[in-house]
Amino acid sequence: MRIRVELEQCYYIADLTKAVDLSIRLGQVRCFGANEYRARPYQNGDFVGAVSAGAPVNFFELELNPHGHGTHTECLGHITEAQQSVLDCMEDSLMPAKLISVSLEERSGDQVICAKALQDILSVHDTPPALIIRTLPNAAEKLTKDYSSTNPPYFSEAAMRFLVDIGVEHLIVDLPSVDREQDDGILAAHHVFWGLDEESEDLDSRRTCTITELIFVPDSVEDGLYLLDLQLAPIELDAVPSRPIIYPLTLSQS
Repeated sequence: MRIRVELEQCYYIADLTKAVDLSIRLGQVRCFGANEYRARPYQNGDFVGAVSAGAPVNFFELELNPHGHGTHTECLGHITEAQQSVLDCMEDSLMPAKLISVSLEERSGDQVICAKALQDILSVHDTPPALIIRTLPNAAEKLTKDYSSTNPPYFSEAAMRFLVDIGVEHLIVDLPSVDREQDDGILAAHHVFWGLDEESEDLDSRRTCTITELIFVPDSVEDGLYLLDLQLAPIELDAVPSRPIIYPLTLSQS
């Protein structure tokens, strides 16, 4: 199936048969020292919710941490006292998205996404509301790694400010967090993204923006323009497991 999409007075064709799922399945990775992801049969007295144990159905409970166990999407409520739900922030799940690949810069022993690397690729004139970032090198271990206490790559404050300045509203990255694993709770990049830093002037303008972390973009997927379907688990929380799916967009000839 193919659909015709209008973006900025231009028409594109999205091929729905070429979907690419960017999510990492829950439990394949672990971050921030979270407990192991668990799926286990519900038990109540003699009842054990597993067909293998004699039950008529499988009836499992989950123990998961959205931030620590796989691809997730978070909202402003992640860093505010008020527990805001990401489901109340997302206005649209379908949106144009640009995929870019960015090399990391070494700074004082850390691997960082710096502003210049983004400025060399992006501008306010050609960046849609959603931006997908694949970091280089793109090792397959991103799919199964325990990131806890490894000081993974993160965004510099200047890099995040540049993304806000060019209008990025939904950021999708293959990192456990846009901030350093241990930063004394400063979370500078998060605060800049949601307009909670001292330099932000309009504190309401970023409340519908989201960050999606822990994706994986296969090497076979080319940089360029896509139609993004950002699917969220229907859970009332500041961050929920998510499934970003992208479809390639090509200019329509008619």
